[in-house]
Amino acid sequence: MATSLSEIRSAIPDALLRTDIPELGKRIEGKVRDIYLQDGQRVLITTDRVSAFDQVLGAIPFKGQVLNQLSAWWFGQTESIVANHVTSVPDPNVTIGAEAAALPVEVIVRGYITGVTSTSLWTLYEQGVDRPYGLDLPAGLSKDDALPEPVITPTTKATGGAHDERLTSAEVVERGLVAPALWEEVQQAALGVFRLGQRVAATAGLILVDTKYEFGLIDGKLALIDEVHTPDSSRYWIADTYAAGNPQNYDKEFLRLWFVEQGYRGDGPAPQMPDEFVAQVAQRYIDAFERLTGDTFEPGEQPVATRIRKALL
Repeated sequence: MATSLSEIRSAIPDALLRTDIPELGKRIEGKVRDIYLQDGQRVLITTDRVSAFDQVLGAIPFKGQVLNQLSAWWFGQTESIVANHVTSVPDPNVTIGAEAAALPVEVIVRGYITGVTSTSLWTLYEQGVDRPYGLDLPAGLSKDDALPEPVITPTTKATGGAHDERLTSAEVVERGLVAPALWEEVQQAALGVFRLGQRVAATAGLILVDTKYEFGLIDGKLALIDEVHTPDSSRYWIADTYAAGNPQNYDKEFLRLWFVEQGYRGDGPAPQMPDEFVAQVAQRYIDAFERLTGDTFEPGEQPVATRIRKALL
């Protein structure tokens, strides 16, 4: 591995970076990524900040570079299935994307029935909810079982911390959120990208459990936007641990569960992550990149903000 634990630990004090670069133009988002709108393009700067419970809770060294480079790699793998917004990746932390009109629906694709929240597919199924998300699921499923085929559980795009609205595909069309023909195109693209993700993950010794896709329109044509199949946007299990009956997360859930184990669920001040734990999480992000791409992770030089200005201006 290109990045040792000692290198990760040495980066921890400077990891919480906000890349406020006024000369880039209008800053339109910025919880864990800093996104600017400039000259009809979106400048997406992926930072090391991490969130859980809809709050920024700290930082993981090199996380931004891992997510940016891994997502760029996935866009290259999936461009034969659906177009994407990427125009260039000028820096390990930066993607330049065409300005897109985002669809008001997030597309969640699930290959397994799992989860613990009130809106998770498993929770609804266990409670006996009739046709959760409008799906006809087989009887006799147990938690963490593979589904016969991947399924889509759409939700409205998160705003102001509100998310996970339970929608059916029929409601997406009936409410006028997405036109019928376009919604059919979205579903086919999402399932195609997910099945490719499953195959790549299996080769890497991982299981792609579920994921979130965001789509938009660029010049009236469907495009995949945001990030794709990263440890922040997807749930991965280590295949060997799943086969042994105790699936272990290889994604952001590993970090989120640590906070839950400390008794924190989003209220009040969050516990500070110990350096050793931060290093473990960073190593998982890096390892996920290397497993999936087959490449060695090579961190860019610091300081990040200075490097970004040089790359973009």
